[in-house]
Amino acid sequence: MSEPGIAVTGLGLVSPHGRDPALAFDALLRGESAIHAVFPELPKPALAATAAFDPSPWFSKLQLAGVDRVSQLALAAAELALADAGLQDPWSEAQGERIGVYVGCGMGGASALEAAYRGGASGRVPPLTIPAFMPNAPASHIAMRRKVLGPVLTYSVACASSAIAIAEAAKAIRSGEVDMAIAGGSEALIVPGVVMAWQAMQTLASAPPGEAATAVRPFAADRSGFALGEGAAFLILESEQRAADRGARSHARLSGWGSSCDASHLTKPEAAGQARALRAALRMAGLAPQDVGYCNAHGTATRIGDPIECEALAQVWGDALPQLRVSSTKALHGHLLGAAGALEALITVMALQCRAVPPNMHGDEPDPACALNLVRKGDTAAPSLQAAISSSFAFGGTNAALVFQRA
Repeated sequence: MSEPGIAVTGLGLVSPHGRDPALAFDALLRGESAIHAVFPELPKPALAATAAFDPSPWFSKLQLAGVDRVSQLALAAAELALADAGLQDPWSEAQGERIGVYVGCGMGGASALEAAYRGGASGRVPPLTIPAFMPNAPASHIAMRRKVLGPVLTYSVACASSAIAIAEAAKAIRSGEVDMAIAGGSEALIVPGVVMAWQAMQTLASAPPGEAATAVRPFAADRSGFALGEGAAFLILESEQRAADRGARSHARLSGWGSSCDASHLTKPEAAGQARALRAALRMAGLAPQDVGYCNAHGTATRIGDPIECEALAQVWGDALPQLRVSSTKALHGHLLGAAGALEALITVMALQCRAVPPNMHGDEPDPACALNLVRKGDTAAPSLQAAISSSFAFGGTNAALVFQRA
């Protein structure tokens, strides 16, 4: 028997495919890649998916002092989610005490830190560097802007950060700690220093000149890694009863979540650990593997990571694996690290709402070790889709899975 579900009543997005969830989802269905070349001055060619973003609708020039891009993106996405949920009006102090903010952020204010390092040689480190780059700044800016007086928490769990944040928000609602949660993640790390650090790990995709858009090839035989992305995504979560009482539209219901730790290696994933998180999410949702029609996979297109994720799915789905449609949208929007789980959760919600699933792009020759039912471009309709799962597997060994069902 599954527990009462959590209603997703608002979606907010600032992404490489724009800030309108419907338009961004349509672009993904068409297989449009936002990955392009960046920083031509670096010793090695670099690729990334950046978000076109103007902070002026949300910040005055005076307010922007000491506010890193990661917080700007977060505040904008959270405000868009609140507006989508019909919660634009200020709330009372008593209501504010029953609201929480739960944010995933892996690296904090990378732009502020980069500026501090570059300015340090001349002794001109900006005085607001610390409050600008601290990882909890995005959550704090949302709380200050909206007078959220309940728990305001930040989760820094590498690539699982915002999936964990959404799960923790749902737990708080289910336990009665809060009535509503602003939950999601933000990441803005497209700066030279961070890109070079990831290049040193040899996990980033490469591509010949002019072929950046197709560089990321999840589950393909010729995959070479991921491209970094930036953006923010937020969900407004409420109990289904509260949503019904205020007449709110529900995009989907969050019915299960699970987390686990490999506890074996900082950077090498483990199928058994991932499988534990997937099983826990299904168990909480009260669903059997065959009840789930789509998986938005973690799918980083790394040589090591993709086959291990496939093995984890096979362990859980067993004979039902051929019926599970799978895609990694990182091929199109890049890897948002701390915000990846939130963006991909939003995409999973849109898949349920639209009854369509994004394609797994650029993998014309799948790796035989990745025997999955990968979604093909042009074959994205999913008229019978009722439940979907989103997976996030992190450096450090933390695994997270979120199960959503149609409202």
